[in-house]
This record gives sequence, C-alpha cells and structure tokens, in this order.
Amino acid sequence: MRRIILSVVSVVLAVGVLGPLSSMQSGAAAAPAKAAADLFPARLALPDGWRPEGIAIGEGTHFFVGSLANGAILRGDVVTGQSSVFVPGTAGTAATGLELDQRHRLWVATAGGGGGVVYNAQTGARLASFRFAAAGVPTFVNDAVVTRDAVFFTDSQQPVLYVVPLGPGGQIPDQAAVRTLPLAGGAATVGGFNNGIEATPDGRLIVGQSNTGKLYEVDPVTGNSREIDLGGASVINADGLIRRGHTLYVVQNRLNQVAVVQFDGRFTSGTVVRVITDPALDVPATAALFGPFLYAVNARFTTPPTPTTSYAAIQLRA
Repeated sequence: MRRIILSVVSVVLAVGVLGPLSSMQSGAAAAPAKAAADLFPARLALPDGWRPEGIAIGEGTHFFVGSLANGAILRGDVVTGQSSVFVPGTAGTAATGLELDQRHRLWVATAGGGGGVVYNAQTGARLASFRFAAAGVPTFVNDAVVTRDAVFFTDSQQPVLYVVPLGPGGQIPDQAAVRTLPLAGGAATVGGFNNGIEATPDGRLIVGQSNTGKLYEVDPVTGNSREIDLGGASVINADGLIRRGHTLYVVQNRLNQVAVVQFDGRFTSGTVVRVITDPALDVPATAALFGPFLYAVNARFTTPPTPTTSYAAIQLRA
C-alpha cells in the first residue's frame, strides 16, 4: 500500500512542478497544478505550545519539526497533516536547525545548549551527541548542513563553524574528532548573527547573516569567507536557507517572506528574482522543500509563548 501511495504522490508532484511550465504553452494547463496544491494541506498544524524553529522533509512524505521549548522532535505527514512526538523533549534543552542526510539520520542544532545531536530518522533513537562550545562561552548553535565529508553547524554568538567529520561510509565520529573552524572575512563580523547554512554542489558553504542581510561563501577548510554579490539586494533577517539546484530560498523571519535567489553557474553571484509571501506567515524561521512547495514554519517570535499558543507550517508555492 505504501508503495502505491508514494507512486500517486510522485505523479501529483510531477504535475504540480510541470504545471507552471505548461501554462506558458497552453492556458488549459493551470488546473492540474492547482489540483496538486489541493491534495496537500495548506497548513500543517503543530501542537499548541510547541515553539517550532527548524523543519526538515526527507524521503517519502514525512516532515520533522524541532521544539525550542524542550528539544523534542515532531514527525508528521504532509499528505494527512497528522503528526506525533517522535523524540520526547527534555526540560532545559532546545532544538533549532534540522538537517536530514541520505543515511536516514536527523542532525539537530541545540541552540544555547552549545552542541548537536543526531537521531535515527526512522526509529528516533539517539545515535550521538556532541558538545561544541566550551562551558561558559556565549553560544547559540543555530543550523546545520550535511556535505559529503562533514556536518557543519553555525553559531550565532561566535565567529566560527563547528565541524563533525564523517568517516568512511558516513560513519559518525566520537567527540574527539569534532573541531572548531574559525571564520575570517565578513562572515566573522561581530554581531552579524550567522544563522542559516547551505552547501553548493562542490562542497562550498553558504552562510546567511540575519543582522547584516548578507550571504557569505565560506571555504570549508580554511574558514575564509567572501560576500556573495546580490547586486545590491539585502536579505535582512535571513534565517533558514534551503537550496535546490541554483536556486536558494532565504527565509526572512520578521519580514514574513522568503527571498528567492537565483545563482550563476559557479555560485559566485546571485539575483533576488522574487519574494514569496502569504498572509498566513507569522515570523517564519525555516522552510523545507517538498515537490513544488515550500513549507515554512511559523516560529511566531513576536508572540509571547504559552502552553496554548498555536503553531503551524504554511505551504507556499516554491
């Protein structure tokens, strides 16, 4: 049954992706794209009081959302909209950026906890945990990206990246292998608030700074950085980053929008080609791609959190 369901989903998503292209050729092709949007919930309700920040969507139709309240992880389905607690929370912990790798592992940044955790994305079992920042050092481990050789984490309070090197076959290392990569250049700007992180196909890193509105290319070996030329455009309040091909989606949290940046062939410069917004957005922190859609998590940072505060992920047309 699952194979049949996934096959149907794949067909519908293909129709959704091709719809806009076909509509340029024939006005009659817009209806199938709308039908694809109608199949999936426009709003993924999250538990009251959840305080979401990061979201990830992997193979199939599962999505994962972390909690700032207690570090719990929610797993849900983008078809049914239903979800349940996948990893129970622990008082005094938090989960910010989430990243799924190709080995069915979920990497989680732990915010003020100063570290990272990796879970089995199929069972929820904790596979490893790491401490990055030294005790007493101001820290906010914010986001993560997986490359072929390592997992990189940003720290919004320190001009560094944390590196978890992967062994043969993606083997998870022990704590002793973890290293701190000092940043140089604009990405080391004091008060810049390094936030979201992504990678180019050849392994270079892209880091977004919330307070400066700039994107930086970072060398994963040396930590040297250079500002990516956006033609004068700003991505102020940059939060989560998500890349597909040469397109980078930059969530601008307090602006309630997502900037769409189209890169050149070598990822040396980019152009903000459009901005995605929706009245349902309420300070989105991160987003995940699923077929022709983005699902942006409403962190609602301007709303005082209570146990009854409602939260959701909002479907946007990518």
